[in-house]
Amino acid sequence: MSVPPNPEPTLSDVLDRIDGLATSVGKLSTSVGRLSTDVDKLSTDVEHLSNDVGQFNERFSNYQQATQWGVQLVFTLIASATITAIVTTVLKK
Repeated sequence: MSVPPNPEPTLSDVLDRIDGLATSVGKLSTSVGRLSTDVDKLSTDVEHLSNDVGQFNERFSNYQQATQWGVQLVFTLIASATITAIVTTVLKK
């Protein structure tokens, strides 16, 4: 006759499960530490990118202002040349 399995866990079974849980918690703690490190690195990267965007915005603003001044200079020179040509033509007659 066969002996039916004992449904009650033994102290050894409980200790094995506790050891398994301790190992799982250790792995989880390592993963959380790694995740924290990754988040810190990403935060630093975002800060660097934010600074780069600020520098780009400043350069773009300078470029835009220089372009605007250049366009104004060109129109002023064209207007001056036109007025000079008209005045010269009128005074010669």
